[in-house]
Amino acid sequence: MSQQHEAPTGRDGRGDPLLPAELRSGLRSDCASCFGLCCVALPFARSADFAVDKGAGQPCGNLGPDFGCGVHDRLRQEGFSGCTVFDCFGAGQKVSQLTFGGHSWRERPKSARRMFQVLPVMRHLHELLWYLAEALELPQARPLHRELRRTFGTVDRLTRGSADSITGIDMPAVHQSVSELLLRASELARAEVPGRRPDHRGADLIGAALTGADLRGASLRGARLIAADLRKADLRRADLIGADLRDADLSGADLRDCLFLTQAQLNAARGSAATSLPSALTRPAHW
Repeated sequence: MSQQHEAPTGRDGRGDPLLPAELRSGLRSDCASCFGLCCVALPFARSADFAVDKGAGQPCGNLGPDFGCGVHDRLRQEGFSGCTVFDCFGAGQKVSQLTFGGHSWRERPKSARRMFQVLPVMRHLHELLWYLAEALELPQARPLHRELRRTFGTVDRLTRGSADSITGIDMPAVHQSVSELLLRASELARAEVPGRRPDHRGADLIGAALTGADLRGASLRGARLIAADLRKADLRRADLIGADLRDADLSGADLRDCLFLTQAQLNAARGSAATSLPSALTRPAHW
């Protein structure tokens, strides 16, 4: 397997620590190196996000023989907007090329069920790796960098085990341990924001009118911001890990230096050319 299909272990070939951006290199989806796992393993129901029902383990009708999507360039128009907001953080290619050695579920049907069981666990691990790599970019969290890098290596090693070892991972324990470390990093980064830092952790802010709100350094961890009006809001240094931004209006909002925002969250939201984004993320095509 080529290096581009692997999440880095934390050090280069000379044993020197990789930069955070390099740590993220294998945590981006590479659909060309995946066996269309998300299009088969995951279920979805007919809704505003999906045009049809599909059971877990059932190939999507749009999946081609080459594992490509037949409507990839028009997913929203065809009623599959839910697909556009899914991000496996590179788990798909890891499962396809490393865990199962490049042998697809079509090639080896008996491995299909196990492969589909590994995918959601691998995705969770890769998402945690993404957040850990981001935390390593925070100069304010320097006191935690050694612990962050050590934890990154520990989680990364879990992703390189056998299918049986991966499905046997105690994910609640791993998640709790990483979450506590990320919270400490977040608190260090947000502590530099002057004045009152709003605490909306886990808050119900569905449809909230937050136009122009000063949310610098706010904790929005796990907040429900569905269809919230965040136009021109200042979200610099706000912690957005796990925040539900479906249909939230981010037009003109300032998201520079916000913490733990993912591409999937952006893709689920609405925005504009005037929305300022973190450098690691890209402006969604539908904005």
